[in-house]
Amino acid sequence: MQGRRRIITAAFLFLAIGVIGLFHDRAIAEKADGQASGDWISEIEKIFIRSEDCKQCHDRHYEEWKGAREQTPDLKTFGRVDAALLHGTSLESPVFRTVLGLWIQTNPTAEERTRCLSCHVPSTTVFPQHAEKMVTQVLAGKPKIEGIGCASCHLIKSVQTTAAPPPTFVIEPDKTMYGPYADPEENLVHPAMQSDLYRGANFCASCHFDKVKDVTQKNLPGEILQGTICQDCHMEPSTGSSTSKRGAMTRSIGRHWFRGVVIPGTLLKNRNLQAEWMPRIDIETAKSSANVEGTVLVKVGSLPHSFPDGDPILKQFFLEITVKDIRGAVLASETKRFGLGYDKILRGPIPDPFIKGGNTRKVPFSLAVPAGGSPTLIEAVLSYGLIPDPAPELKKQYLATLPDDKDREAAMKVIEEYTQPRMLTYRAKNL
Repeated sequence: MQGRRRIITAAFLFLAIGVIGLFHDRAIAEKADGQASGDWISEIEKIFIRSEDCKQCHDRHYEEWKGAREQTPDLKTFGRVDAALLHGTSLESPVFRTVLGLWIQTNPTAEERTRCLSCHVPSTTVFPQHAEKMVTQVLAGKPKIEGIGCASCHLIKSVQTTAAPPPTFVIEPDKTMYGPYADPEENLVHPAMQSDLYRGANFCASCHFDKVKDVTQKNLPGEILQGTICQDCHMEPSTGSSTSKRGAMTRSIGRHWFRGVVIPGTLLKNRNLQAEWMPRIDIETAKSSANVEGTVLVKVGSLPHSFPDGDPILKQFFLEITVKDIRGAVLASETKRFGLGYDKILRGPIPDPFIKGGNTRKVPFSLAVPAGGSPTLIEAVLSYGLIPDPAPELKKQYLATLPDDKDREAAMKVIEEYTQPRMLTYRAKNL
């Protein structure tokens, strides 16, 4: 009996030691895996320090960048897209996650994936070897690295002076932070240096390349905005200090929330600006007993700024042409779509957007009139969507990759809201 008890005790001790050893080995393995997965993040953050660290001195700019400051009704109401796509949420945005997820289903190459991330995660241009890990984190909805942070912009030392494919910025992977001021305060955190680039439109156009005629130019050409740069409107002018420390309260500084879509004060003060910004439509027609044909002219003035806002690669435009009789009954209608589908994005050169400042797009049409119909009016409506509407099979394929119904519901909401056409302008003409 006693011998049997000893055997049982020995077996129990052996089992306990084995279990403890198993858990110990697993803990070591998990720790090693964690360190391995975090090594590449640490490697990036040695150069691209997190904005939370910058907050210790630059709390005002940090809160603006993060979207924590001055969420005024006009920003929330008119700037819905902006509020969802602040620079500080370039990787966290559910819109980016959804669009990237749909696009990944079209099997882009590693080079195409890196190119896609280059503006959303500027550190990719320095660490392209980690691009695939970034994609994996974004698709999981849990990005552990920062997208467009303080360092992403303030490590930019130059932009390419040729019309190279975007992005055209060149990052200096060092400790020096660049900015617009000639007399940056000395500090123990990082060296600072002035760069004239931060007072130029070519700085912003290195990613927002569809907004201007020539991305290499420092100023925006044209009579209306002569001498104006992107920062004048999108970094709302203010005064004070760029740090939480001290500084001349009369010093001019720019806010870091990068408002867009609607800037009511600017538009209301300058009606010429409003007229040049918005596209206009003219219609040239010829009518016969069998059809109505002609050309729709979509014109954008000399202002070198494209409207609407949104991603320069994803935007979709819709031109609906309708012929009606004297009672307003529709005799014929056609909708023409302009923009890339997911399977064409970043495959080859990036085409000019359908609407571009200083350009006129000519769209021919021919509408057959039913027998006995008498066309008396033609209408043209120009609308836009912010992202392509995925084909049903592509949407189904992407939704199947999401882990649960909550994620699928969120993705479907993004697709519905951001593909929805929004009217830009309208023209009617008697025949």
